[in-house]
Amino acid sequence: MEKLKRSSDGRNLSHKLALARKAETKAVSLANDVRILVDWMHHDILSLSGPNLSERQRLYDFIVEELTNRKSLCPRRIGPACLMLENHRDHLLAFASVLDDKFTKIAARFNVPVFLVHAVCELERWNSNDAVYWQRRGMLQNKLKDKFNPVETAVKQAMLSTPRASSIVENLNSRLRNYFFLRRHIGNDYLDLLRFFLNHHRFERSERAERIGRSPAELLTGKWHSHWLELLGFERFSRN
Repeated sequence: MEKLKRSSDGRNLSHKLALARKAETKAVSLANDVRILVDWMHHDILSLSGPNLSERQRLYDFIVEELTNRKSLCPRRIGPACLMLENHRDHLLAFASVLDDKFTKIAARFNVPVFLVHAVCELERWNSNDAVYWQRRGMLQNKLKDKFNPVETAVKQAMLSTPRASSIVENLNSRLRNYFFLRRHIGNDYLDLLRFFLNHHRFERSERAERIGRSPAELLTGKWHSHWLELLGFERFSRN
């Protein structure tokens, strides 16, 4: 640019550079805004350790609104994301409704306010090395007294037993889909037989050594059972 600034080419390049720098400023600003919204969605709304369902929904709608306001700046990338978020809010936040029900039962069991149970849940968001964590923990201990430890244990168990994603259903569907090609109509009798087979068929391989050679029913009950065909009354074929 220094060599060409006095020529016509230099003036053309200078104009292009000015436009590029202006576009860069807008792009960087948009990227920063989107990153903040995505982090907020990830850490405050879709995280297990977050507020109750109604507050999550308000925060969720706010983020979708802010993304929609910026859609014109990058419609190819932000447009589909906004459409997906608008159509799947209830599905993405379904876990929060389950948590609310569990926390209501915990509050009733220990006779404490529900908002304090939610506060114990939100405490899990903080790093234990952070001073804020211990300040909040101390406040909750003062309010819950001797009930704090059992409430905290119950909240952690509720969170561990609450999946956020549909991966469990997708995993089940992927297992069942392999058997659906056998017939066009899937009735209850066939599903009952398939359930029986899957529950009593022994694993030939597994990432966990204790599961190999055992069926889900045996792992659940801790008791051995006969081969699934023998359980149905059939005699297994054996070579002499």
